[in-house]
Amino acid sequence: MPQISPAEFYALPLRVHTFLADIPLHDVWAVDLPAYGDGVTLSEFLRRADQGRAGAADDETRRLPPMARALFRFRLFLGRIFRLESEPKDALAASFGNRLTEEDRARSSVASGASEGLFRVVYRFENEQLVEVQNRTVHGAALSALVEKGDGYRFYFAVYVRPMSWITPLYMGLIDPFRKWIIYPALLKNIRADWDRKIRSK
Repeated sequence: MPQISPAEFYALPLRVHTFLADIPLHDVWAVDLPAYGDGVTLSEFLRRADQGRAGAADDETRRLPPMARALFRFRLFLGRIFRLESEPKDALAASFGNRLTEEDRARSSVASGASEGLFRVVYRFENEQLVEVQNRTVHGAALSALVEKGDGYRFYFAVYVRPMSWITPLYMGLIDPFRKWIIYPALLKNIRADWDRKIRSK
């Protein structure tokens, strides 16, 4: 479940490359998934993975290892105390959803702005999903993509960060070690577990 080079990611034929061309790519990760069948799409996988979950954000938190769960909840606690999670007043106007073309909206199986745990969906195509979050520290986006390979599939997870103020680079610098060594490896491990459970039984 490695962090990969941006070059591999940029070589993929994804809408996000032009859609967020002006937003810095912070990093990108990938996990290889076995082929339990042909023609599995990201949209199908996400739908199957979400089935039976009471609350996406709470469910994902409970499935993290104890250390990652504690860090995640501590971050949310601090966010509530210091009001870091509050969306800015211009959140709607600044949303990446405003960049969608009519063709993008027609392709998306989820309406732009729909809630996805702590995020809002920008678009969900057959094999590509973009979600965003806006608060006082960051305007971020997370891209999930599924690419079929000769011996299976590769799931990509990319993070984009638009600075909100002087606090953004400081904030990202503080959380990066925990995010890279604890949080994201645990999240990608859950992706692999969901794939084995949901797609194997397809």
